[in-house]
Amino acid sequence: MEVALYLLPVTLGETSIDSVLPPYNKEIIVQIKHFIVEDVRSARRFLKKVDKEIDIDTLTFYPLNKHTSAEEISGYLKPLIAGSPMGVISEAGCPAVADPGADVVAMAQRKNLKVVPLVGPSSIILSVMASGFNGQSFAFHGYLPIDPSERVKTIKHLESRIYSENQTQLFIETPYRNNKMAEDILHNCRPQTKLCIAADITCEGEFIKTKTVKEWQGKLPDLTKIPCIFLLYK
Repeated sequence: MEVALYLLPVTLGETSIDSVLPPYNKEIIVQIKHFIVEDVRSARRFLKKVDKEIDIDTLTFYPLNKHTSAEEISGYLKPLIAGSPMGVISEAGCPAVADPGADVVAMAQRKNLKVVPLVGPSSIILSVMASGFNGQSFAFHGYLPIDPSERVKTIKHLESRIYSENQTQLFIETPYRNNKMAEDILHNCRPQTKLCIAADITCEGEFIKTKTVKEWQGKLPDLTKIPCIFLLYK
């Protein structure tokens, strides 16, 4: 096995491993002993789903979040520098995409260490694929401002970009505020602007639908507690 920093995608929800991850990923994962992870508990559960025979107690986990310093990240990479392959595991989907794993990858690149991304589900890419929107130019903005006036201002700004730049705009919200976000979009965007709601992607309750703002009026689904991406386009 090649010594490298392997970026290990995980499922987006309670989905079977076999339905979203290729067998090759398992071949790589079972050979790794050092993992940089966003959450140790969920990472351990994921590894057990990959292979029940994995001896979790023989593995080393390095916690990663927005508060992890550059010095800590540099220290995490010592096993890789010493010749042991390492893996990065996110909370959901692909590491380093809208994810603190990007800081680890940046550090590895600066140290001239090999980085290998593995195939797996990305809610951002999958939602663009299924939306019918521009897939050659799109921007993901993460969470919009919590302050109501700032959020409305941002929504209107993003809507202006779909017309001025011909660019698909994507963003997310904390699941319990999804319904409010959807309502804010309908109240503040043009009737002809298209909104795609992509929820529970790859999971049993997957819902991906594109309509104009006018067509969505009075027909919004209940998005409470469901992972969801909102996409705007013309």
